[in-house]
Amino acid sequence: MSSRISAAMWNQLFMMSARAGISLQSQIRQMLVSAILDERLMRGAAVPSSRELAEGLGVARNTVVLAYQQLVDEGYLIARERRGYFVNGDILAPRVGSQGTPVRDVPVPVGGVIAPLDPLTPDWEGRYVVRPSVQRNIVKPIDWQQYQYPFIYGQFDPTMFPTADWRECCHKALTVMEIRDWAPDMIARDDETLIQQIRTRVLPRRGVWADADEIVLTNGAQQALYLLADLLVGARTTVGIEDPGYPDARNIFAIRTPKLIGLPVDAQGLPVDDRLAQCDYVYVTPSHQCPTTTTMPLAHREALLRRAEADDFVLIEDDYESENSYSDIPIPALKSLDRSDRVIYIGSLSKSFAPGLRLGYIVAPAALVAELRALRRLMIRHPSAFIQRSFSMFLALGHHDALLRRLADTYAKRAEVLSAALAAHLPEVSFVQVKGGASCWVQGPQTLNANVLAARAKARGILIEPGDVFFMGDAPPRNMFRLGFSSIRIERIEAGVIALAEVLRETMAQA
Repeated sequence: MSSRISAAMWNQLFMMSARAGISLQSQIRQMLVSAILDERLMRGAAVPSSRELAEGLGVARNTVVLAYQQLVDEGYLIARERRGYFVNGDILAPRVGSQGTPVRDVPVPVGGVIAPLDPLTPDWEGRYVVRPSVQRNIVKPIDWQQYQYPFIYGQFDPTMFPTADWRECCHKALTVMEIRDWAPDMIARDDETLIQQIRTRVLPRRGVWADADEIVLTNGAQQALYLLADLLVGARTTVGIEDPGYPDARNIFAIRTPKLIGLPVDAQGLPVDDRLAQCDYVYVTPSHQCPTTTTMPLAHREALLRRAEADDFVLIEDDYESENSYSDIPIPALKSLDRSDRVIYIGSLSKSFAPGLRLGYIVAPAALVAELRALRRLMIRHPSAFIQRSFSMFLALGHHDALLRRLADTYAKRAEVLSAALAAHLPEVSFVQVKGGASCWVQGPQTLNANVLAARAKARGILIEPGDVFFMGDAPPRNMFRLGFSSIRIERIEAGVIALAEVLRETMAQA
């Protein structure tokens, strides 16, 4: 081929660009863009003729011609009549590194410690105000989909994803008129159509009614917690946390204040007792307590609200998984019972749908929402406007409601199979009966170390989540673990429990 790159190299680059779901034309375009931007092709260098490249790659010539034309339109190539296509040198002109800028030497480890480059290098260890990396967090393998029995919570199930419906909504959001609406910088605003859908379609299912200025969107429920902690929690603020409870909430609040109070949960969730009087804020997961999955009874919720009024504290209600209840009679959210603005409500639109979308929201008094918007503007301005508009259409067309019905039915069946398998094959453990959500809280024998069990199970292709990370304190119980079933196929559940039972008995025998 008439280029600096050999025919073999073009084939190698072409194979590197191959991905499922990408057209040949797109592969060729990606191959050439990579060759140009990585400077494998010199500025002004000729690329192979369309006939030559088509023959070398074994594709139709017209496919190459269309790819070349697109690259000409985008400025990567220059077409010269009767001479062919050439790399446009201007495409690389703004790149700092393309002029041979020297790269700094990389520091080398000395005795296991990174030696500083020179005395002027900042002492980063001494500059950290907080160290989030040393907090105890839930850890999930990146390659969890490669395991035969992934009993982990909150992960994506590709068999349940409504691909055609979501693609339809994304395509609708990409029409010329829609792009003009969502592409500009929204600054502190949210997509008005999505806010309207949340007000009229999502919140009423939980008995919550809110005006548009009482809702703010976030990058998932996680950012909602972070915003609230940034805005409301200081060094002297006392925050009550369920124990066991959601580790990320605990860690977010711990960054702001040392005054965290662990509130041990029972069979009804968060106890309503005198310890609450010490708190300025209480974080609670009443619909499906994290991680035990217990649901707080209605009378208990009303008592908690009365206590909040009497002792002047505010409740932060994380209503995660409320949409995945197996009961025909859902219990209303705390926020729906609130008559004195004592509840800040956090919800998620994407946890059940696709966690990677990262779309949540906060419902709170308008004055608080205004401050949250101002704070969010300093952090990210606003969540992706394209995702907001696409999700608005997903809700408006009824796809979200249909998905939730399918998920509830699927999860109920998986929960039934899991419960039966635990009862039949793991009589050594006790577990909370699953009534909603997508996980099961399990308690093993007192002498069991669930971290050891998890490590040995992982070696057998079984993923479970040790439970100690959910507890506060330096000596949490080690005999509990969580089994998620959102991402494991139903036909693998019983076999996975049988395999886990074998590992548990081996672990107990060696303890």
